Formats: sequence, C-alpha cells, structure tokens
Amino acid sequence: MLGVGGGIAAYKACEVLRRLTESGHSVRVVPTEGALKFVGAATFEALSGQVVTADPFDDVHEVPHVKLGQNADLVVVAPATANIIAKAAHGLADDLLTNTLLTARCPVLLIPAMHTEMWEHPATQHNVQLLRSRGVIVAEPASGRLTGKDTGKGRLSDPAEIVELARLLLVRRDALERTLEGVHVAISAGGTREPLDPVRFIGNRSSGKQGYALARVAAQRGARVTLVAGNTADLATPAGVDLIRVGSAVELKDAMHKVAADADVIVMAAAVADFRPTSLTGHKIKKTSADPDPITLTKNPDILVELVSARREGQLIVGFAAETGDDTTSVLDYGRAKLRRKGCDLLVVNAVGAGLAFEQENNAGWLLSADGSETPIPHGSKAQLASVVWDAVTARSTEPQ
Repeated sequence: MLGVGGGIAAYKACEVLRRLTESGHSVRVVPTEGALKFVGAATFEALSGQVVTADPFDDVHEVPHVKLGQNADLVVVAPATANIIAKAAHGLADDLLTNTLLTARCPVLLIPAMHTEMWEHPATQHNVQLLRSRGVIVAEPASGRLTGKDTGKGRLSDPAEIVELARLLLVRRDALERTLEGVHVAISAGGTREPLDPVRFIGNRSSGKQGYALARVAAQRGARVTLVAGNTADLATPAGVDLIRVGSAVELKDAMHKVAADADVIVMAAAVADFRPTSLTGHKIKKTSADPDPITLTKNPDILVELVSARREGQLIVGFAAETGDDTTSVLDYGRAKLRRKGCDLLVVNAVGAGLAFEQENNAGWLLSADGSETPIPHGSKAQLASVVWDAVTARSTEPQ
C-alpha cells in the first residue's frame, strides 16, 4: 500500500508508484484529501490499475479502512507530512490512510517531507521517536531544495531510494532497525580516475552503487554517515548522508584519512585504481601518424592498508575485494589471501566480470572475518548485501571486549 500525504512532494509518489508496479508489485494507492489537490486520483489509478479514494465511506461493504491494512505486505507513506506523522503517533484516524495505519501489522515505512523547521520542531521529533519506539520505520529525510527558495533537511528522498528501501523491507522486515545509533561511519564508493591529460583518464567500471547502498542503509539504521565518492555515475546522494566528492586515488586517500580520524567504522567499498600515470600531460595528447608513446605507470597508495595501520583502538575497518579466479586459485581463495594481507576486520569478496557486481543492481559474495569465520552472501540487491555487512558490524561492536 502506498499512502500519499498532502505535500508538494506528492508528485514524486507517481514515480515511486511506477517503479513499484514495474518491478512486479501490486500497489493500492491511498492518498489524503490534501494529496489529491496536488495529484488527481485519475493519475494514481492509471499508474496502479486500481481504484483510488481518500474517503473511508467509499465501498463501505468492503470495509476498506480495515481490509487495506490487514492485507498489505508493506505500507509506504511518501510523502509523510508532519500532520500524518503526528496523527500516526497519536492514533488519530480521520481518513482512509490514517485508519489503514492503525490496522496494518506489516512493516510500515514513513518517508518524511516537510520544511526544515517543521522537521526539527520538538513536537515532530517527539512523534518520530514515539513511532520508532513502536517499530514504525521513519526514514531520515534528504537535504536539498524545498518549496520556494528554501533549502535544508526535509526534502523527500529520491524515488529510486524509496523503492530500494521498500524492496529491502519486503525481503527483510528487520533490515532497517536502528542498530547504528550514535555511530559515525565513513564509507568510500565508486571508481577513481587517474588523468592522462586534460580530457583522458584511466578508470574502471565501478558505478558506486554498492557503496551508496551501504551508506543508505547505514543512515536509515541511525548512523552518522560520511560518504567519500569517486566516479558514481550521477547517483543521487542518499538521504541523511554527508557527501564528499573526489577524483583520483590520491584525492580519495587524503579524504578518507581525514574523515577516518573520528569515525567508528570505516568501509572501503571504492574501486581504487592500483596504478596511475607517472606524469600528467598538460595538453591533450594529439593523434598523429606515429605510434603513441608508452604510458608509464606507478603504484597508487594502498589506502585500506594505510587506514588499518593508522586505526585507533576500537575502530572497525571493512574492506571490499573485487576478484576473478583463474586456473589455480578461486575467487574465495584470493579473498582469503587479501584479508590476511590487508589486516582489516571484515572483507567482502565479490566475483567480478561480465554481468557481475560492477554496474549491476544486484550483488553476491562472501563476508570474511579476521576471526576465520566466513558467511556466504546470496544473490540479491546491493541493499541486502549492505544489510549483511551492517549486521556483522553491529555484532562485532556489541561483543564483550
């Protein structure tokens, strides 16, 4: 069930609806009367293929104010206005949507959207905490342009992000429990680019999607997240995440050392180039009839090893290893050797190649631990893999010292 509140961001619910239906889900839209002033019922009906109403007295013989919540596998409210959050927190039920929220026994995901002052008001914050204490998932809002010229925290999350969170909850209803409250997480993502001249570079196929999924899930689990991103194919910044953009491996190294200084957990998910050109040409290399000069390469710093060496007591470090096997050694064996060499606490090993990991929506692999344990990660969304990683981080953080 997709609830739609009466805020200007209601128009984005159409994209959420489209993505959910196109991925195979049956979606019943339940707007408020205010939402229907922004988006007409005909639009929601055309996209969902189902009747849309805000009135609990429509089709009374079907008892919709009870049946909708009882029959749903997931309830998502986007946008969830300050008014809806207040009503949900205090059990008010004066329309079809708020009645449904009282009868739902499935996971409920509220995606806030409101002005910064409204989000930060003590009443709203109290209502959010009250709902979370009851098991309702109130997502962290995004930051950016609001209504008019205002900017700040309270922007509706990107529709693709809302759908990713929804799909994750359909697989794991506990995936967004706030197990990382008070934890500062530093994550690297995307591929680095090593310039050859002003227009060319050496790069790799990493899209940054896995690192962004790690940041997205961590933020919704309550962590303070700093994301250091290389080339990430214009991915939208996850809600509740502080973003730092970099280009080369050296820039990534400098940024990660800086943010790692007060981080509790460091995750190196970026695909860092192993080598860079020894020299940078100040002008575009011209194409001539002669063969081009060879490109001389030098090693880039091993950022993960440096972070492990510089770690402070109690800091947890997670690495990623993108591997291909060969005739003598498997992907997993290469991963085991890399874990020993890098010295991190946890290492996620991915098989890469055509249609695997890089530039894909899904991922799989193994989670290796310095204590010798190995956890297979089945094929699923990158948000699912992120949840496995954060489960392991939480488990290690709560172990007796």
